[in-house]
Amino acid sequence: METTQLVKGVLDLAVLAVVAREDGYGYDVVRRIRAAGLEDVGEASVYGTLRRLFAGGALTSYVVPSDEGPHRKYYGITKEGRATLERQGKTWRAFAGTMEDLLKDAEAVA
Repeated sequence: METTQLVKGVLDLAVLAVVAREDGYGYDVVRRIRAAGLEDVGEASVYGTLRRLFAGGALTSYVVPSDEGPHRKYYGITKEGRATLERQGKTWRAFAGTMEDLLKDAEAVA
């Protein structure tokens, strides 16, 4: 199965989950998502998701000066973002549970 299509469907959830643990700047969020096992996630997709979630009120942002290069824009989760994370997390768990049941049924017949 092509994981890039699956990642597209859950990228909001993945970004919110990563930022809920700890604020992060764009590439840091990409790195943490990849380290969690979603190696196929694209940088541009994550940056676009961060901007969209920020514009929608799920994330806040602030700039941190850097002595080693350009300033970094960090993202943190808002109360609205936490509610979205909880709601989407429940949806994901229900969906994943249904798929697991379907696969078990199919394997039992095989």
